[in-house]
Amino acid sequence: MTNTSAGFPGRNTGAVPDWDALKERVEALNARYRHHSATAVLEGALRDPEAGRIAMVSSFGAESVALLHLVAMVDRKTPILFIDTRLLFAETLVYQQELAERLHLENLQIIRASQAVLDKHDPYGALKLSDRDRCCDLRKTQPLEQALNGFDGWITGRKRYQSASRANLEFFELEEATGRIKVNPLAHWGPDDVRVYMEENRLPKHPLVAQGYPSIGCLPCTSKVKPGEDPRAGRWRGEEKEECGIHFVDGRAIRPGAPAEGETQGETA
Repeated sequence: MTNTSAGFPGRNTGAVPDWDALKERVEALNARYRHHSATAVLEGALRDPEAGRIAMVSSFGAESVALLHLVAMVDRKTPILFIDTRLLFAETLVYQQELAERLHLENLQIIRASQAVLDKHDPYGALKLSDRDRCCDLRKTQPLEQALNGFDGWITGRKRYQSASRANLEFFELEEATGRIKVNPLAHWGPDDVRVYMEENRLPKHPLVAQGYPSIGCLPCTSKVKPGEDPRAGRWRGEEKEECGIHFVDGRAIRPGAPAEGETQGETA
């Protein structure tokens, strides 16, 4: 007999998600919080039983501090997952440490692909030049997927204005490949909202923003943005690629490869 959960997939239990129940749950959450503020959406995600057990995933990038500050105001014990691809700007790593101390984040977890996996699949560190999709998959998507085991959903800092693929972003989404709920408290915020919030709360900017990087990822795949360009124009410039693979486009996961059977893809610290 098939083991079917009444809602959440039952992390690490082998339960099969009840997709209809999950979709209804996401629709109910969006209806409940549709006209609420980002803070109310965040409080709902962290405290509403309908949302389940939630972690936040943060890149500690250009606008990350606003959402990190909101989370710290609601619950400093919220698990914060930071993916260190080992290809990040040095400025991002320093900024991450400074923000963690300043905001008193009590459950920051550093996620990395294991060195053994990197040695096997990218021994010379050349994937960033030859196959960026595979590089993202190896260093970001797979480690995050493992880190999210045990969570029913996760909080992101995505916003509608950031790109055309995010224009219809809702506060709550269902990841159809995993059964997790994705929470986007800042979905309706514009760049001025982020700027004003940071100024009013005297939050420090990522040091690379002043140098022309409004969207910051890994060093090899991030370039400066010219005036008038889309804020994410500097991410994977010259390619059709818009997402690293940890997010979904049109309900579909962008994941070019899957981990080999029996391999451990991530580590936390």
